[in-house]
Amino acid sequence: MDLLSIEALSALFAVGLVAGFVDAIAGGGGLLTLPALLWAGLSPAQALATNKLQSSFGSFSAAVKFTRGGEVKPRDMAVMIGCTFAGSAAGAVIVQMIDPGFLRNVIPVLLIGIAIWLLVSPKAGEIDAQQRIGERGFALLAGTGIGFYDGFFGPGTGTFFAIAFVSLLGFNLRKATAHTKVLNFTSNIAALLFFLAGGQIAWVAGLLMGVGQMIGAQIGAHMVIRNGAAIVRPMLVIASVAITAKLIWTDAQGVIGAGMAMVAGWLG
Repeated sequence: MDLLSIEALSALFAVGLVAGFVDAIAGGGGLLTLPALLWAGLSPAQALATNKLQSSFGSFSAAVKFTRGGEVKPRDMAVMIGCTFAGSAAGAVIVQMIDPGFLRNVIPVLLIGIAIWLLVSPKAGEIDAQQRIGERGFALLAGTGIGFYDGFFGPGTGTFFAIAFVSLLGFNLRKATAHTKVLNFTSNIAALLFFLAGGQIAWVAGLLMGVGQMIGAQIGAHMVIRNGAAIVRPMLVIASVAITAKLIWTDAQGVIGAGMAMVAGWLG
């Protein structure tokens, strides 16, 4: 499905750029890229696989920016990276065996909870706070758990990682965002490897969006380094609400469609 028009490819590049910017700050870029790939005519399987390819470029670009800016040292995150990779790989394998639909009922509640917490805790994430768990414990709990979630389902992964760093390790939001991008890239790559084996990637679309992702991620990461919590907090709230609305709307469309099909059946 690489034979897309110039107009479609241009639109996908633009979407990738915006998504890279959003993802570098708060996560949630998949809300833009996945629907765009489906709009371009890719099948659901192709869209999911291609989305992992292009998002890997964005998370890698942001991680490099934060690393070069001295915000994060990936070498010190070896255990977290290993656990995240293993979790994401396991999620990517299991999602092919069972229906991930049950998660749709849980994720909106968690995301709205995050948004409310950020709104009612105006100082949360502005400065480093008390650490509640050791880094190895964090790697096993958050790295493996959220990594599994990304390989299994996906929406809001960056948001969950950022909040985990703030609430469990006591990081400020700027530091949390920087570390999030390293683990987000790890989980993207782990899941991508399994999609590669399936041969579902639309390479031209994915690579072009990846270029847009890299540019947007560089801009977003620069804004995080420069503005810290002042920009991350509102973007996290927006991302949490947007992802929740998207999931609920998708479910509502499914219910409406099923209802219409049932009525049509009754009418003969």
